[in-house]
Amino acid sequence: MNPELYLADLEAKPAALAALAESLDTADPFAELPAGIRRVLFLGMGSSRYAAGVAALRLRAAGIDAYAEYGSAAASFPAGPETLLVPISATGGSRETLDAAARYAGGRSFVAALTNAPGSAITEGAGLVVPMLAGEERGGVSCRTFQHTLALLLALEARLTGSGRDVAALVRHAAEATADLLARREEWLPTALDLLDGPNGVYTIAPAERLSSAEQSALIFREGPRRPADACESGDWSHVDVYLTKTLDYRAILYPGSAYDEQAMDWVRQRGSAVLTVGGHVEGERAAVRYAHDDDPDVALLTETLVAELVAAHWWLAQ
Repeated sequence: MNPELYLADLEAKPAALAALAESLDTADPFAELPAGIRRVLFLGMGSSRYAAGVAALRLRAAGIDAYAEYGSAAASFPAGPETLLVPISATGGSRETLDAAARYAGGRSFVAALTNAPGSAITEGAGLVVPMLAGEERGGVSCRTFQHTLALLLALEARLTGSGRDVAALVRHAAEATADLLARREEWLPTALDLLDGPNGVYTIAPAERLSSAEQSALIFREGPRRPADACESGDWSHVDVYLTKTLDYRAILYPGSAYDEQAMDWVRQRGSAVLTVGGHVEGERAAVRYAHDDDPDVALLTETLVAELVAAHWWLAQ
């Protein structure tokens, strides 16, 4: 892994998103899905599973039986013709996901593989291959592939639900939001770097509908600068992470939008913890980062992790 190349990967996000939007305008990547699907099972590890968890929640909210499984799980839903299997692997070679997908191969379930490496092992035997179109991540860390995975899973949602959602337009808004954060980083990044630089790591908080943002943000702090970091769901925070504010120099990124933000922030204010909000404001925040289109939760889903990614990149470079 290389921090200079990772930063370049981040800076290439707007152009990659614009190219993805153009591709979505041209054709629906999921047009060849068969009829009669009653269940969707996502398989993945790490960033892939984070994105899949949000996609599964959204599909369940729309009335579709959907679940995101660890590729490493010994067993999950049995294969069958009414189950759509979506194995996700940016590299196409995640061992756990390949092993799990093999249980559904041979026509037992329709397989739609999502990968940034067409022709890789994950595509073998798949009825449909959906390229992420994220380009090579030369820094060795998932950033554009994570963002493109989420966008393509929103396209899958639009296909399965018949919502008619213009996902290409959404991706263009995410490209604009991403470009805005990059262009104005000198305004907000020094404050974020200072506020989050504590002795006890970084904590990330997001609503269930965007939990992938907290999970991916914590991962990049561990993966790049190798700092302690952990993610928590906004409502669950008051049940599992509130205790840390009493004993640690607690520094957190909050992605607002949960009905339970105020419940968490009440404890934060009482204990003087430091919270950086991204995409909105809450009472008691130490600072906030805003960006274009951040009033759209789906734009936020595709964009907001860039704040943590840029903080992590600069800490990583400083080492």
